[in-house]
Amino acid sequence: MNDHRRLGRELGIFDTDPLIGSGLPYWLPAGAAVRKAIEDYVYELERRNGYQHVNSPVLGKRELYERSGHWAHYAEDMWPPMRVGGEEFVLRPSLCPHHALICRSRPRSRRDLPLRIAELGGMYRSELSGVLGGLSRVRAIQLNDGHVFCAPEQAAQEVSAALDLIEAAHARLGIRAARYRLSLRGEGAKFVDDPAMWARSESLLRDVLEERGRAYDEERGEGAFYGPKIDIQIEDPAGRESTLSTVQVDYFQPERFDLRYAGGGRPVMVHRSVVGGIERLVAHLVEAHGGAFPAWMAPVQAVVLPLSDAELPAAREVLRRCVASGLRAELAPADRGSLGARIRAHRLVPYQLVVGPREAASGGAAVRMRDGSQAGEVPVEQLAARSRPFG
Repeated sequence: MNDHRRLGRELGIFDTDPLIGSGLPYWLPAGAAVRKAIEDYVYELERRNGYQHVNSPVLGKRELYERSGHWAHYAEDMWPPMRVGGEEFVLRPSLCPHHALICRSRPRSRRDLPLRIAELGGMYRSELSGVLGGLSRVRAIQLNDGHVFCAPEQAAQEVSAALDLIEAAHARLGIRAARYRLSLRGEGAKFVDDPAMWARSESLLRDVLEERGRAYDEERGEGAFYGPKIDIQIEDPAGRESTLSTVQVDYFQPERFDLRYAGGGRPVMVHRSVVGGIERLVAHLVEAHGGAFPAWMAPVQAVVLPLSDAELPAAREVLRRCVASGLRAELAPADRGSLGARIRAHRLVPYQLVVGPREAASGGAAVRMRDGSQAGEVPVEQLAARSRPFG
């Protein structure tokens, strides 16, 4: 059974240090490469689907989270305030208050809607040490977040479009959802007390799921404090379930921030995360793929293997062309062992480029695939084209 906490360290994906602290892993070179490939893919997927990208601070004044409702309903999961110059600042637990302010920073007309903004940004949760584990439960999260500000009559269409985006990304990443969950309001002060608002947003999400023919389970008490959610659940090899992607409908924060568009209309705020927190996503992908990542996200996409020292100059030239074409490539020279031993050491690399006397003379390489099949002399430019997420 693949456990990302063991395998992730063996593969050089991440590690931890008590001097940094529990729940605060750092990314090693292989992990940073996987993460960057995923971030670039999601950025481009969002761009192609009408999103504009923004960046916002990881801190905010306590007043911001009082306005958004986080302080009243979510404070137990937030880091304590830091006092600076007579003001209190908080590490943000969510990006949505910042995006609400970005929305209201310019006058908006009905023609401007839907306004789709997205960000890969840091957020921070005051998790207890007993629940922390590897990359799957951390205190500092890099969240793929996005918010759509739309007219009320556009909300159902935007929720459905967000699900399209999520399902496309899951297919490309090799993710299989365990189930869809409609997460609803529970009892108590954790949730905003506005039954009519909850009924309206819950009905909208149900209608979208049923129109798409998507089976789902309803669970009380799992909604956000401001509204219900469609949560896409995943399972690890031990059968433990967690939420990866989500779509939420929010009528609460647009009112709290007095968001309006010309003519007096108030937009609906659709929260959506295509792949969730990058840490939890990579933890799942390490376990799902066992380290044999799809070529476009593999930390090393090609390894160049000269048969002997005589082919080393030619192999270095092949490596140069690989890097120039955009491949993440490395050289495994003959002094690291027999060809078979080097192939086994790089068994998770999608493309193994063997350079013998014939290939050195032609300036090429014999391509061996990760599954052991032989592809012949494939130009590195073609390999690079195969290794892009959008082809």
